[in-house]
Amino acid sequence: MRGEGGDIERPLRIGLLHYSCPPLVGGVEEILQHHAKALTRAGQSVSILAGMGEIFTDLFPVKIHPLLGSQNSRVKSAHEACLKGQYAPLKEIVSEIFEILQAWSRQLDVLIAHNVLHMPFNLPLTLALRRLAFREKVRVVSWAHDSPYVRPDCPDYLTRPPWISLKLPHPHISYVTISNSRRSALKRYLPGIEWRVIHNGIDPADFFYLSPESVRLFEELKLLERDLVVVQPSRITPRKNLELSLEIIHGIKSLGCNVLFILTGAYDHHEGQAVQYYQMLKRRVDELELSDHVAILAEYVFSDGTRLIPHRTFIRDLYLIADLLLMTSKDEGFGLPLLEAGMIKLPIACSRIKPFLEIGRDVCFFRINDPPMFIAGRIMEYLSRTTTHEMFRKVMRQYVLDTICRKDLIPFLRELVS
Repeated sequence: MRGEGGDIERPLRIGLLHYSCPPLVGGVEEILQHHAKALTRAGQSVSILAGMGEIFTDLFPVKIHPLLGSQNSRVKSAHEACLKGQYAPLKEIVSEIFEILQAWSRQLDVLIAHNVLHMPFNLPLTLALRRLAFREKVRVVSWAHDSPYVRPDCPDYLTRPPWISLKLPHPHISYVTISNSRRSALKRYLPGIEWRVIHNGIDPADFFYLSPESVRLFEELKLLERDLVVVQPSRITPRKNLELSLEIIHGIKSLGCNVLFILTGAYDHHEGQAVQYYQMLKRRVDELELSDHVAILAEYVFSDGTRLIPHRTFIRDLYLIADLLLMTSKDEGFGLPLLEAGMIKLPIACSRIKPFLEIGRDVCFFRINDPPMFIAGRIMEYLSRTTTHEMFRKVMRQYVLDTICRKDLIPFLRELVS
């Protein structure tokens, strides 16, 4: 990783803090885990500290201290004592937690506290963290998913000391929340705090259980940057009519769409006609200036020189991550790819041949003799009526966690540390 002047930037040492972590199930616990994995993939040094949960991975250090949990009996007793005006138990636990945080944070550049600075589930942890922000060099980030102050039923005691600390700004803490609407609510009920929005995101590899080979290929092909990803799981043989597919992709590209066409099938290296057909397709890719928009996986080589070997899981991954199945066959006995696409609700465009007509429903059919530009227009019009396509592509472009970390989170953290 290099900085603006070409200097190599060392990895940031990032600590993630919450009341609990996996395998306990919860929205914040899931985000905590996804942040840790995405930051680790981005080359950063990550550790997690939580009050409940387990050491759920060996990718990065995870520490569990029960005193930091939201269900700790001593913490609950201190809360009850506070409501009676008795603060000694609170002060004692604050000092203990401060020592835990101090020891953990000595090796950190930045500490991201998920929810614990604004939620009332462990007040000693909140106060100890505020003290740490004053006394230690580590930069503290409050990552607010929620706050009781934005709700109409907020309890009165939260507006009195020492609970009022949950809504007071801190000069040495930076504040992040997860959406523009949440920022608007927080600004209204927690005045004096400047909020930065960094969206939550999703990890497609984890959500879809994508294979490592698939993740690697999708990164090399810059799949997340595309407007449209079209997959055709066909063997490379003349009856599949793949030259028409290339013409259609050229037409879609001509409409201003950053399209990627992935052709998965192999061909028989020992059959002369198949080899000639494959070479003709490669020449046609060059003639149509589609080299950045077509990936023929029969002889795909990764950037490190290793060869891609497509397997069944890999083909499934392509279906999951694509926007459209395209089939341009002149002749088929059946049409299994249509069934596979139907299983995951993947939009389909295919030639109007009898097996496909027999199987297909709510499909974009076209005649193989139709002009390719006409077919391209029909496909784009069909996709415009397929409402799930636009949402899927928006998620892939804007809400993939690795992209958010690279473009928003890591630059923000480096800015704080510098």
